[in-house]
Amino acid sequence: MPTLLALDASSNACSAALMIHREGRDEVLSRFALTPREHTRRLMPMVDELLAEADIGLHQLDALAYGRGPGSFTGLRIAAGVAQGLAFGADKPLLGVSTLAALALAAHRRYHLRYVLPALDARMGELYVGAYRCHSGELEPLTEEAVLPPERLTLPKGYEDADWVGVGSGWTLWDSIPVTVQAGISQHLSELAPAAEDMVQLAARQFAAGEGREAHLVQPVYLRDQVAWQKSR
Repeated sequence: MPTLLALDASSNACSAALMIHREGRDEVLSRFALTPREHTRRLMPMVDELLAEADIGLHQLDALAYGRGPGSFTGLRIAAGVAQGLAFGADKPLLGVSTLAALALAAHRRYHLRYVLPALDARMGELYVGAYRCHSGELEPLTEEAVLPPERLTLPKGYEDADWVGVGSGWTLWDSIPVTVQAGISQHLSELAPAAEDMVQLAARQFAAGEGREAHLVQPVYLRDQVAWQKSR
């Protein structure tokens, strides 16, 4: 298991997680807090706490990772900036981890769910959505990540009869979800948020696959680049 530090600020939650091997076993240390509009103030203290708890320095990491999106534009930039700065300073590779995949893994690990539809509230009357089949800790994406109005949400073709569970803040828009999709959802867990604790697990697999990149090459995934550009003018 690599020694990895993961950061996330893609939602109202702020989190950090450290994967280490000590005392003969693999361990994940984590911090998580619901801190709207306080990510800048809270993220680095979480990092410092984790490194101090593990009694290691940045130079002892194998790589760093962060929640690359989709999610809050501001939050993604904060996490990307902090992660890139730390990776540059420590001369370590950086990995971007999907927030939707992290949500799916969280649902699978905690509740043993097999078919997961992660959805995040994208504001402006839209959702960030994905679909995953989960088995033995592994994730298989069944659709590409997308941003769309809740009225256009559909179940993955060929899997309409699966026992789907919705997770993430996007499911607070339940009343706008098509009835055909509602009928295929056995339950929805809107309180579940992306967390670095799950991202560090996915990052470890990406690192093992050789996906670590130089810090300046890793970019957030907004799924709404053109809209974000227009709104900023």
